[in-house]
Amino acid sequence: MSDDHGTVYVAGHRGLVGSAITRALDGRGRRWIGRTRAELDLTDRPSVMDFVTSEKPESMIIAAAKVGGIAANDRYPVEFLAENLMIQTNLIDAAHTAGVERVLFLGSSCIYPKFAPQPIHEDSLLTGPLEPTNDAYAIAKIAGIRLIDAYRSQYGRRWISAMPTNLYGPGDNFDLETSHVLPALLHRFHDAVQTGAPSVTLWGDGSALREFLHVDDMAAAMLFLLDGYDEPGPINVGFGEDVTIRELAELVAAVAGFEGQVHWDASKPNGTPRKILDSGRLRALGWTPKVDLADGVRDTYDWYLRSLATEPS
Repeated sequence: MSDDHGTVYVAGHRGLVGSAITRALDGRGRRWIGRTRAELDLTDRPSVMDFVTSEKPESMIIAAAKVGGIAANDRYPVEFLAENLMIQTNLIDAAHTAGVERVLFLGSSCIYPKFAPQPIHEDSLLTGPLEPTNDAYAIAKIAGIRLIDAYRSQYGRRWISAMPTNLYGPGDNFDLETSHVLPALLHRFHDAVQTGAPSVTLWGDGSALREFLHVDDMAAAMLFLLDGYDEPGPINVGFGEDVTIRELAELVAAVAGFEGQVHWDASKPNGTPRKILDSGRLRALGWTPKVDLADGVRDTYDWYLRSLATEPS
């Protein structure tokens, strides 16, 4: 495909999702632009406004956000709420000022109530209380969805919001303090193998159910939606199956070659009991994921090993 679609500005192009989107754009021969955090501070409103209005991209994908796992969200609610509100509001307002034709705002499945009926339909938004350990991040994302829809209704903007399930893959964050569950497990089990540890202790009791989508599938869905979808409110992007954290841990341990004992610390929180998205609307449009969990975990672990090999000693 040529670059007939115009330039796409990928905000957060070095992150897990952003880097997958740029790979997908490259694969389709489409032109994109991005700026690192050092080049453009997305919390600096004048700088964001100047950049977007000078570049005037035809499309913008907002994949930039302050993200983290349960521990980080629970410990730093101010940063997760305030920084995300600033980032997304600056980008969305700048897109309006610059006349950006298409904006895709990337949210998170944590926008939905903690005890939403499963699988979670888009209509569940704002029907119940959020999971308290990451409600600051969730509220920021809900505000982003509402701002996108406000621009749609007030100014006729053809802008959309997509809500992915738990994402993983090459480029993920493996820092144990801030990572999500799958890369954190890969890190823990890899370290245990390297040090010869006889056991690994994990948070919770392993009963929580989670859905995982490979980030390359997510990127393909983003471009699919950007090119042909134009409806208000969130649209879910999920894999369609879930596993318990215990089952995930067993899979990750096998991929990393860990053969010791796994202990569960039930005094630590499980988070939301179950979270799987109803992605029927997206499936009905013709999109389906292609990477199964076992293959995706192996792919992610291979990337992690390569990244370790290139780290400075």
